Amino acid sequence: MGYNVAMSIIQAIILGALQGLTEFIPVSSSGHLVLAEHFMGLPSSSTFDSLVNLGTFLALLFYFRKRIWDILIRLFTKGDFRLARNLIISAIPVGVAGFVFAGFFESAAIQSPAVVVTMLLVAGIAMVVLDKLPKLSEQKSEDSLPAKRAWVIGFAQVLALIPGTSRSASTMIAGRLMGFNYRQAAEYSFLLSIPVIGAVILKGTFLDKAGMAFIANNTGAWLASNISAFVFGLLAVSFMLKYLAKGNFKIFGYYRIALAAVIVLFLTI
Repeated sequence: MGYNVAMSIIQAIILGALQGLTEFIPVSSSGHLVLAEHFMGLPSSSTFDSLVNLGTFLALLFYFRKRIWDILIRLFTKGDFRLARNLIISAIPVGVAGFVFAGFFESAAIQSPAVVVTMLLVAGIAMVVLDKLPKLSEQKSEDSLPAKRAWVIGFAQVLALIPGTSRSASTMIAGRLMGFNYRQAAEYSFLLSIPVIGAVILKGTFLDKAGMAFIANNTGAWLASNISAFVFGLLAVSFMLKYLAKGNFKIFGYYRIALAAVIVLFLTI
């Protein structure tokens, strides 16, 4: 979104709520933002999509504050680096791809509704049939994940750079195939989101002139969108971890397929 485009507080709150919910519920935050901006008459933009990530980033830090502290304590006092190592490994591929191919993933062609629909369908179908796909041996915890499997999850996360895929969907699906149960796959995905979203915020805010200009010209909207994203992000993380303690990904897969059909209908009438 160009920095000269004005955004109302109501629009910002709606987009922030969508970001907070869909960043952690595996139905594609970028896809929902692209579509919401399209139907609101706002130009789709990776600039605003990056800026609204601050709320979800803070939601993760708040929700997992005890877990993060435990990881740091184990790392620096006990030399237990296994989980920290795995998270770093899984974050590397998307960081490299995002840096090297930033122009491609931010292009208008990739940000189009047609791409969103396609990726909603592809990941949706994968989530529906996931239990029928072959999986590697079960993992007792995120700590026990072998480094090779952490790399696989990391490469799967690269797909999340395409709108409509969903960072949480790609990493949760890969995590399940690598041997995690559903709740473990979700928690690993959320912990992995912390460094990735942090990098997105840094790149899209302090290292981006358009981002800083947007904040300067839309300060109220920027604050409102991130407060909304924080609140709804907390709700989404809590819901997902409780639901996946006993549930699976099928309901989200069916939602993605249904949403893709609705979008096609709206775009063709």
